[in-house]
Formats: sequence, structure tokens, C-alpha cells
Amino acid sequence: MIHGVWEVLAVFLAGVWAGAINTVVGSGTLISFPTLLAVGLPPVTANVSNSIGLVPGSVTGAWGYRRELRGQWRRVRWLAPATLIGGTAGALLLLWLPASAFKAIVPVLIAIGVLLVVFGPRIQKALRSRGDHHGDRPWLWPAALGVGVYGGYFGAAQGVLLMAAFGIGMDDDIQRQNAVKNVLSALVNAVAGLIFIFVAHVDWKAVLIVAAGAVVGGLLGARIGRWLPPNALRAVIVVVGVVALVSLLR
Repeated sequence: MIHGVWEVLAVFLAGVWAGAINTVVGSGTLISFPTLLAVGLPPVTANVSNSIGLVPGSVTGAWGYRRELRGQWRRVRWLAPATLIGGTAGALLLLWLPASAFKAIVPVLIAIGVLLVVFGPRIQKALRSRGDHHGDRPWLWPAALGVGVYGGYFGAAQGVLLMAAFGIGMDDDIQRQNAVKNVLSALVNAVAGLIFIFVAHVDWKAVLIVAAGAVVGGLLGARIGRWLPPNALRAVIVVVGVVALVSLLR
């Protein structure tokens, strides 16, 4: 349970930071989750409460990118079912499996995601030069499903993984890719949070404080992320991915 003004302030600021990072790239969980642990919440309760608390921030982040979503709703409708199925499966895995189950694979996934973000433009250019890239790649659907499972289970760096897949398989501007990522991340957080409400112990005080901060952070993140040049946004994604990798390995 959170006690005292300073703990409330720490959790609120962590929510702001997490909401902003999630909107720009993802991995905000690496800020808010450890903060909840630091103020005394048990790990599973902290993870569940954090997932629910970040939902409003994901929604405001997606709303902040609504201009970049124009003309993409057909794409979103195509990928949304994969995300919802994956998020549901991931949330159930969190409740059924021991925490050690994903420890080996998660760092590997993040490392691959970072490398794909770095080399994605070259891969995409090579595909275009071969005439082998026309619109969105069919494998984006199972990719969104897999990232949804991961996001429902823990969520840290799911944005990095989505942007890595989009950078290679989606023939579009990186800011528009980021807009779709925000919608899919919001769906994962929402479906996982809904499940946790009914079947897991939730610290609602933590949820409300994180949510208040995440709403502010989501709006700030949309404002900041939109004006980042493509290479700068890609650099931010790589840096956050590396930080996530190091944090999980430690």
C-alpha cells in the first residue's frame, strides 16, 4: 500500500514518465513497475496494478497521434484482433506461469527488436529494390499476435518489438507506424487490465495514481514524439530498447 505524500508523488511522476515513454516508443513499464515495487507493493500486485494504471495513458497517447492515424483504420482493424487475442493469452500466462518462464526469451526478443529497428530501413530498401515489398506484409498479423502475448504478460519494450516489425513489414512513414503502435499497445493494456480486474489482486490506489500520471504523460509524449525526425525517433527507440535489455539482464 502507498503511504505518504512523497510516495504518492513518486508514483505519479513515474506514471507521467511511463505514459510519455510509452507514447514515443514503449517500455514505460520499466519506470512505473520498479517504482511500485520500491513503495512496497508485491511483484504480481505491482505488475497487475501497473498494467491497469497505464491503460488511460495509452489511450491519450493514441488520441494524441490521431492525425497520423488518418487513412489507417483498415490497417488497425486488420491487426487489432491479433493484438486482442495475444494480449488475452499473455495476461492469462502471467496468472498461470511462474515468473521465471519468460526470463530466458524476453531479453532475446528485445535484442532482436533493437537490431531490427537499426537495420530495418536497409532491409526495407533491399526489399523495395527487389520489387518484393508491396503494402503491408502478411506476417505482420502473427507478429502482432506474438507481441500481444508478450505485452499482456509483462509489457516492457512491446513498443520496441512492434516498431521493429513495422519498420520492415509496413510500407509507411515511421510516425504513422508509431500511431498504429500506440493503438495496438492501448488494446493490449486494456484487455490485460480487464482480465486482471476480475481475477487478480489489484491495488486501486496505485492504479489511480499511475493512471493520473500516465494521462499527462501520454499527452506530453504525443507532442514530443510527433516532432522527432525519423532518425531521431529511431535512435530513441534503440536507446530505450538497450536500457530495457540491460535492466532485464541485471
